[in-house]
Amino acid sequence: MSASNLPLSGPRLWDSLMEMATIGGTPKGGSNRQTLTDVDAEGRALFQRWGEACGLTLSVDRLGNMVFRREGRDPTRAPVAIGSHLDTQPTGGKFDGVLGVLAGLEVMRALHEAGAETEAPLLLINWTNEEGARFAPPMMGSGAAMGLFTEAEILAKRDQAGLAFGDELKRIGWQGEADPAELQKVGAYLELHIEQGKQLEDAGLDVGVVTHALAQSWYEVTVEGEDAHGGSPMAGRRDAMMAAAPLIAAVEELALTTLAPDGEKGRGTVGVVEVYPSSRNVAPSRVFFSVDFRHSDPEALARMGAALTARAAEISAARKVTATVTPFWHSPLTPFDAALIERARASATARGLKWQDMPTAIGHDAVYMARKVPSVMIFCPCHGGLSHNEAESITPEWATAGLQVLADAALATAGLVRR
Repeated sequence: MSASNLPLSGPRLWDSLMEMATIGGTPKGGSNRQTLTDVDAEGRALFQRWGEACGLTLSVDRLGNMVFRREGRDPTRAPVAIGSHLDTQPTGGKFDGVLGVLAGLEVMRALHEAGAETEAPLLLINWTNEEGARFAPPMMGSGAAMGLFTEAEILAKRDQAGLAFGDELKRIGWQGEADPAELQKVGAYLELHIEQGKQLEDAGLDVGVVTHALAQSWYEVTVEGEDAHGGSPMAGRRDAMMAAAPLIAAVEELALTTLAPDGEKGRGTVGVVEVYPSSRNVAPSRVFFSVDFRHSDPEALARMGAALTARAAEISAARKVTATVTPFWHSPLTPFDAALIERARASATARGLKWQDMPTAIGHDAVYMARKVPSVMIFCPCHGGLSHNEAESITPEWATAGLQVLADAALATAGLVRR
């Protein structure tokens, strides 16, 4: 038997996506299923019912990561895992994360229907708090499982209402006893996700094979000056906002002008701005903003950070303010596994799909997994590149193409038993 002969059902996958979307459904057609809320618990319970109906055995670890297991013929082989996340942004869509989980479920359903076996065991994972919308940072479940965070620090995290992650995990009934670090013993990890960009759609392609994750550096910038009445003379002001404005503009400038050897540009985002005292007729004394730099070239990424710091020093001197650029978080350039990449490419070619290699500029559970475990990602297009939005959409055909490549690559890795 080959994966192409399995009864993979694109329509069944689509129906499951639509049913899951009703849990936490929003008036505009999206999903609000933030982590460790009552609707997260409801979505988890539905996923549990679906998994157990096709013969899977569920374990839940101390961080709430859900891990279904399907035994293989050789229990000594390291399991092959498929996964993603069911949690969403407050105004999230139907597909971000959810597609990867439910496509993995469809692989398991098809194996169950066919009575098929693999040599290695298979796992299907729903990671806790990939989004980071309610509890920051994102990708907590996979990050802690891979040893990048401690369990204690994750369980102690609090949301804006002051509620602790660990307390909320217990409240909704989804804290298990399994050790999340056991997932470091996985033999391979595969994740299907919507692209969250326009490259595939614009190129008329069906599938993207993700070869690596871009390097990322986040900074926090604080500009401190002096309060001044809005009616006071402009001369002599130490206005933190007027000093911060060219620094904020520099983020875009540096992203567009700091090039890799192949000419690739960087990416820069200012996502949070806080102004003190935030009064209409007061020139601010303090401005805080976040900076998110990403690049395909780690050296170019470092130059972006250094240039921003140098620009802050120049503005400090010119405007008699104090502008401080502080590193907040860094994720290195992360390559995915060459053998898994080749299996995904081979599947897309064999099925006659239109595909390309591409990086991901966005963090995913697979990026943390790749630090410890051979991993790969598969992208399907999404309309307009729109994501983290209730209007996020894909076609059933795109979902099916991603499902097929995911199944082929995962089952080739696990050793689908021939008949």
